Amino acid sequence: MNRTLILSICLLGLTTWVTAQQAITLQDIWQRYAFIPRSVPGFNFLEDGKHYTRLEDNQINQYDLTTGQKTSTLFDAETARATNQAFVDDVERYTFSADERKILIQTATEGIYRRSYRANFFVWDTERKKMITLSRIGKQGYATFSPDGNMVAYVIDNDLYYFDLEQQQENRITRDGRYNHIINGSADWVYEEELSFAKAFFWSPDSKNIAFMRFDETRVKEFTMVTHRDEVYPDYVTFKYPKVGEDNAIVTLHLFNVADQKITKIDAGYEADGMAPNDQLYFPRIKWTQDPNQLCVFKMNRLQNKLDLLLADASTGTIRPLLTETNPYYIDITDDLTFLKDGKQFIWTSEKDGYNHIYLHGMDGKLKRQLTQGNFDVTSFYGVDEARGMVYYQAAEGSPLDRQVYRVDLKGKNKQNLTPTEGSHMAQFSGTFDYYVHTYSTINKPATYTVYDREGKQIRVIEDNKKMLETHEEYAWNEMEFFEFETSEKVKLNGWMIKPDDFDAAKQYPVLMYVYGGPGSQTVQNSYGGGFNPWWFQMLAQEGYVVVSIDNRGTGARGQEFKKMTYQQLGKYETIDQIEGAKYLGGLPYIDAERIGIFGWSYGGYMASSCLFKGNGTFKAAIAVAPVTNWKWYDTIYTERYMRTLKENEAGYRDNSPVYFADQMQGELLLVHGQADDNVHFQNTAELVNALVRADKQFDTYFYPNRNHGIFGGNTRYHLYTKMTTFLRDNL
Repeated sequence: MNRTLILSICLLGLTTWVTAQQAITLQDIWQRYAFIPRSVPGFNFLEDGKHYTRLEDNQINQYDLTTGQKTSTLFDAETARATNQAFVDDVERYTFSADERKILIQTATEGIYRRSYRANFFVWDTERKKMITLSRIGKQGYATFSPDGNMVAYVIDNDLYYFDLEQQQENRITRDGRYNHIINGSADWVYEEELSFAKAFFWSPDSKNIAFMRFDETRVKEFTMVTHRDEVYPDYVTFKYPKVGEDNAIVTLHLFNVADQKITKIDAGYEADGMAPNDQLYFPRIKWTQDPNQLCVFKMNRLQNKLDLLLADASTGTIRPLLTETNPYYIDITDDLTFLKDGKQFIWTSEKDGYNHIYLHGMDGKLKRQLTQGNFDVTSFYGVDEARGMVYYQAAEGSPLDRQVYRVDLKGKNKQNLTPTEGSHMAQFSGTFDYYVHTYSTINKPATYTVYDREGKQIRVIEDNKKMLETHEEYAWNEMEFFEFETSEKVKLNGWMIKPDDFDAAKQYPVLMYVYGGPGSQTVQNSYGGGFNPWWFQMLAQEGYVVVSIDNRGTGARGQEFKKMTYQQLGKYETIDQIEGAKYLGGLPYIDAERIGIFGWSYGGYMASSCLFKGNGTFKAAIAVAPVTNWKWYDTIYTERYMRTLKENEAGYRDNSPVYFADQMQGELLLVHGQADDNVHFQNTAELVNALVRADKQFDTYFYPNRNHGIFGGNTRYHLYTKMTTFLRDNL
């Protein structure tokens, strides 16, 4: 065949292939949801360690972990409805009792804030084939089986209850619960948001006691949001929200004894250390030990740089110290406390040597040994296989970009990397640690889910996301590339970059920088984001933008000094680093230094506005969504952890709050906020608007009535991203 003809045919084929690539649209991302990778929800492992369950079409089905074959149906909603006419809604979640003979069924859930909710709960008795209604008073929160499976505790309207399944009787534990005053058994807003829990009651291992927290938020000042419901007058939602330096709720700890129906107050040293009243204390966790008569109490000072672990006697409420930890900056609270079944030891993680590591202590509090060590952070603690004396965890040992899964024995020896490849590796172990589900992805490859046995032998692939990889090809996914640069202060920072279609190094392109940048966070990691923002970034790359993200100082997986150097100067070094990042990019031959923009949400919105105001013309445009604009308007726990109070650190607040620098703005600004944001209040944007008006600065603004911090629901996200895309096209 003629060589020229062959070349022509090949070129024609190439042209056909290129033109077949699909253009990414906002409708694809936010209306069709075309780019959501397949995932495997958290496994509900059964106690035998070889089976798991799934909720499918209102049935709870049992599967063999090693084969994936369905072995039985443990619950069927239609069968249950025949035994209880009150059970009418679809099953949303479920929990087994410890002996797996009863199933707690959750329906008709109503979200309150980030983690709090109320729902209708029922118990399915697998032996009696009977559906039991927990309460007819009202919806319940956080229903939880007692360890013996004979009772369920829950919260209704700020009071704690339990239902006796043997006696078929509902029992009320507290009676003083009152909205915006007293909360029993669940957390207030600031504990829920910043200490990451909503349920605040816990059964003892022998089912004889319930430990619970009581929040007296009477003195906490109220915040009111306006919502619009197509009525003549709007609605007003008022809740307790402690801002910097203001009163917190007074939290006390209590024990309810089921047998004698008495409540005992735990003497947790509420006015110890000269701190009175006890709104100067936090109790970020309570957790039972293996001894049903001993409750472990976390007690932390308001500055959050001293943490005491205390042991409370369940019969008397008296306490004794177990462990004290201090930090020159602050202490991050985790759930990495495990009391071993031998009753003599516990596992604890700490940053006390400069990196987050795992430690073994005796029940006298004395350190036995450090189980992990080195210049890297343990990023997740998975648990202890006590039968074999092995500890499982995840760490960023090789690079802050990657995560691997490891195990080490209780002597701190025989360490093994179970996933020795680059990328992001996670594991979920069965209760016996015989098997685990391994999740693996890279920044350009969606997750695969695979079952392994404890020796690392692959059993089967659950999901390989082949269809999403085909979508990558169909829509011409541009590879995200990692890079590193050094700032003028000799700090090495990591970033990723997406280059445009048909990239030509001889041309110059505009840049959009995506930032979050908050304490301990990471946007630059070798794991797959997928979903929404990454595909929006891909769409912008198709339109000719370079998209970049850089992890500034203060971000995670690089040790305590790197993360906590922003202490009392929140935003200062982060802003410097993002500006230096923009200047580094502007110095690259293929970047148009006059067309650099920045976008962020929440802490990232704070960063975007701060960078625009302090960048001295470095940025041509910024999009700030739901930004904090003055740290004095944010909550006590988060802000004081990093900044102390306004009275203690006035300069730190003044120098690092965008509202004070509006007059320095150069470039274009799009300011976005939800008016029902219970987290970062609309007040932040309203006050920044006032400052911009005073400074005679023009800007664009979008506000969304009735939307919270996430600004979503119905057509909302499509509407928002249409505006943001148009703003970038017009201004960058």
